[in-house]
Amino acid sequence: MIHEEIGDLMAQARTGSSWMGLDLGTKTIGVAVSDRLLSSATPLHTIRRVKFLKDAEALLAVIENREIGAIILGLPRNMDGSEGPRCQSTRAFGRNLASLTDLPIGYWDERLSTVAAERALLEADTSRKRRAEVIDHVAAGYILQGALDRARHIRTVG
Repeated sequence: MIHEEIGDLMAQARTGSSWMGLDLGTKTIGVAVSDRLLSSATPLHTIRRVKFLKDAEALLAVIENREIGAIILGLPRNMDGSEGPRCQSTRAFGRNLASLTDLPIGYWDERLSTVAAERALLEADTSRKRRAEVIDHVAAGYILQGALDRARHIRTVG
């Protein structure tokens, strides 16, 4: 099931399981996972996109191996907050993925996540070649961390 709000996703997520964050690109999918306490996100790897079923197969393997309890998709809104073709593509991917898993799927506004990831990699003095290799899953980490921080805020306030 797909949820627009993190609070709704939290109610459906498997208790005691990690979450998975995805940064969907046209050629790659950055993957990050959280710890079981849902406190920190760790970039995992980047999947080279082939076609949906192959991509989904790779993601479902991560879900099974890492005992994932919820999925967060980065939603690439425009800077004015509107949704363009990339958002439509992400939402279509989410709907297709939802047909293959019973895990709750949520969206997180990913504006500037790649910029933040690039800045962090530059500050770490990462070579240009290495940045190109890891940028997508580092961005997925930023996306997932934002959702985790929001979930933690909801738990402490609610």
